[in-house]
Amino acid sequence: MTDAAAALAATVPVAVIGAGTMGSGIALVAAKAGHPVLLHDANPQAIQRGIDGLRRDLDRLVDKGKISAAARDAQLGRITPMPSIDDIGPAGFVIEAIIEDFSVKRDLFRRVEAAVAPNAILSTNTSSLSVTALAAVIERPERFLGVHFFNPAPILPLVEIVSGHVTAPAVAATAFATCRAWGKTPVHCRSTPGFIVNRVARPFYGETLRLIAEGAATPATLDAILREAGGFRMGPCELMDLIGHDVNYAVTRTVWELLFQDPRYKPSLVQKELVDSGQLGRKTGRGFYDYAKGAPPPVPDDAPAGPRPTSIVIEGDLGPAAALGALAQTAGLTVETRDGGGMIRVDGVALALTDGRSATARFAADGGPEILFDLALDYGTAGRIAIAAADQAPASALATAAGFFQALGKTVSVLDDAPGLVVMRTVAMLINEAADAAHQRVGSIADIDLSMLKGVNYPRGPLAWCDTLGAARIAAVIDGLAAAYGEDRYRTAPLLRRRALTGRPFHSSTPSGH
Repeated sequence: MTDAAAALAATVPVAVIGAGTMGSGIALVAAKAGHPVLLHDANPQAIQRGIDGLRRDLDRLVDKGKISAAARDAQLGRITPMPSIDDIGPAGFVIEAIIEDFSVKRDLFRRVEAAVAPNAILSTNTSSLSVTALAAVIERPERFLGVHFFNPAPILPLVEIVSGHVTAPAVAATAFATCRAWGKTPVHCRSTPGFIVNRVARPFYGETLRLIAEGAATPATLDAILREAGGFRMGPCELMDLIGHDVNYAVTRTVWELLFQDPRYKPSLVQKELVDSGQLGRKTGRGFYDYAKGAPPPVPDDAPAGPRPTSIVIEGDLGPAAALGALAQTAGLTVETRDGGGMIRVDGVALALTDGRSATARFAADGGPEILFDLALDYGTAGRIAIAAADQAPASALATAAGFFQALGKTVSVLDDAPGLVVMRTVAMLINEAADAAHQRVGSIADIDLSMLKGVNYPRGPLAWCDTLGAARIAAVIDGLAAAYGEDRYRTAPLLRRRALTGRPFHSSTPSGH
């Protein structure tokens, strides 16, 4: 069946239950595609507030010349307030977007099922609750699935089409095709805790929270490193402040509990303290950062100016950091190359890309290098590089290393000796989580990468990033983290280990998606 044949006709009414920001946004998406929309909320005043909010948003688009007044009126005209849930009977597709409370949703869907025709599709916009468990409370669970939009729904393209254990494939195909006809980017996934995005993204927050707990660097410094070196649009701390720590902590806790307290998803006491203190981020005026009027912007810690290098020797293959040699030459430095184990010697100080071990542990095992530097998405365009020194290194080594990267035009952040530094450990753990999701058939390799690109704007899909860096390198980084912490949190996903052993990339065409 083609997408066009599977999609619901625009004449089919869509019911949206919940008129908050998410629900009203979904209503607008459906109305823009031409569907009559029946908007219900348990609070009739919330329906009007939701429609008024949409009107304000559309008025701004009219003022900017992005849509016509006639288009605005047509879209709003397709949305009909429904104060009683019994009035949604004509709907062929129901999307629920209410509070994340299982018992409330359970009671709601029993009423919804009684109000609509037997062939109607029922769906939930839940971000973390079990679609399978919700489906089990109704008479026709095969007609139920998750249709998870991302906020703001009219703008963000991704929609996770989540099949429960007994969701009929034709129902999932219709929801997928309908969301595609609405201009969205749908992906199929299985009903597992967090689905794709909220599961794979946990390390983005979790590794930074752990680094804060260990005193490796300040929140502003960690955010700057992941933005300016890692290529992420926002740092984890500013993103958690935007999402709200209560929401982000609740999702982490839900995924952790539903996965039987797997240590990979263990919540952070750092975030719990923010939640307990009521410092929830932007919505309360304080989180990691102060949002009060006139508050100074957060400032990362930058290394002081170091000496300009006089001698640069590159020994062997620098792997992902190979561009540093050409950058040094472009900066006017004389570069000598020799065989070796993949290091840069700057005026006698050895620098190397982190391999997941701490600099201190690596120096003790291998006799060097003195300084480790972090991964960058693109060393040519990266504005910042993080470095850390082994405890055995002379005091002058950090200044020498900082001077080298500063000569290349980079701002330098000095960390305490954190295993894997910041970008490398975060990217490695994202890749590991994505590989595990693929291994457990949560989604296909292509859909997992697409989800992280379209749902949370990562600079690369994690598995494509792994293909660039090499699975063997990523597995070694996770092994290094495991050795440093001695925790099951840092265990290499079986599919990543297989790729490391064979050298086979993730993005190859196989029937299984593996």
